[in-house]
Amino acid sequence: MPETSSNSHALRGAALTFVADPFEAGAAALRHESDAVIAMANGRITAFGAASQVLPTLAPDLPVRALGADRLILPGFIDCHVHYPQTQIIGAHGEQLMDWLKKYTFVAEQQFASPEHSREVARVFLDECLRVGTTTAAVYGTVQPQSVDAFFEESHARNLRMIAGKALMDRNAPAALTDTPQRGYDESKALIARWHGRGRQLYAVTPRFAASSSPEQMDMTGQLWAEHPGTYLQSHVSENRDEVQWIRQLYPERRGYLDVYDHYRQLGPRAIYGHGIWLEESELQRMHDTGTALAHCPTSNHFLGSGLLRLTNVMRRERPVRVGLATDVGAGTSLSMLQTLNAACTTAQLHGDRLSAPQALYLATRGAARALYLDDLVGRLDAGLEADLVVLDLKSTPLIEFRMRHCESLDEALFIQMTLGDDRAIESVYVAGALAHQRR
Repeated sequence: MPETSSNSHALRGAALTFVADPFEAGAAALRHESDAVIAMANGRITAFGAASQVLPTLAPDLPVRALGADRLILPGFIDCHVHYPQTQIIGAHGEQLMDWLKKYTFVAEQQFASPEHSREVARVFLDECLRVGTTTAAVYGTVQPQSVDAFFEESHARNLRMIAGKALMDRNAPAALTDTPQRGYDESKALIARWHGRGRQLYAVTPRFAASSSPEQMDMTGQLWAEHPGTYLQSHVSENRDEVQWIRQLYPERRGYLDVYDHYRQLGPRAIYGHGIWLEESELQRMHDTGTALAHCPTSNHFLGSGLLRLTNVMRRERPVRVGLATDVGAGTSLSMLQTLNAACTTAQLHGDRLSAPQALYLATRGAARALYLDDLVGRLDAGLEADLVVLDLKSTPLIEFRMRHCESLDEALFIQMTLGDDRAIESVYVAGALAHQRR
């Protein structure tokens, strides 16, 4: 008879996960159980499958929470690129990228010299992540190391699987937001020692973008990342046409924007770059060859008028780039991954392409985990993985309830959720097997 540990329990209800990539396998990539049981213990999934098969294997006294008929269990959502300090400027009146940075972002980020302010914003951001079902994210701090300490302290207290790092900037920013190559290296190295691998926290070396780091800092950034195997590297690339031209002026000796990062040893597994709208074919090939990932940020790209990433090109079958979805708050207009799925679908439509609901959802779960090289830990429902789960209410608003009466397939039901759903659709969230959010 299996033993029941004090934190062992299970959920019973409809569940959906991915066993393959729907861009390649189509409908065969989905595993949908209309009556599933997910058993959890010690922060991990211990069993997942049809209730008729799993229940007989469980201890008879194991607590099993039965969900309603209109609920669907999913892996926790994963946000591949987001700026927690920009939570306080979300929805600031749209400008083009460089003007937006100067008018809003750099002003707000100077406040993070205060540890108290950093903690307050980190709390708001992480609570909001849970409210919208996001359990893992790749997060930018500011140049001040205390912003990263505050973030990791709050994330660690919630036992979230998070990636974050201190921004590196030694030029083209206000003096209060610049470091030096050596100081950026030293402060990042100390943060790595404090936080990388502590609980579920992971560190990302974070050059903000090539324009805000001198060649000396870029060189030291590549050195820092090489010295700490297993850490991440995150930055921005080819978001805005004017930005691309600016990089060419700053680095005239390089072949293009991505080649700047390549030259300074910043491509490879666990490197992820936001946007990539204006990448050329040779650059996409290089990302594929090196295993470098791209974060697709559709609401941000719409809001700032940066452009429309063509996923069908980025993920072309002969040289697919690893891609995950991202909110990019505060240029992004919502932390909700459901709303981000909607924007990704709209972007595809504007290119004359079709992004199915399973494909979009994959990019926010297993696909995002693959982009972050975390697919052995999170992003799907499977025994042995960390138990980060979202329970979706499929009839969360009167309009959605009415629309679902006329729903004829699972694909249609998922599409309704991603076009009409928002934070109200998140009924509950489990982090490492523990209930972390319950909708009121």
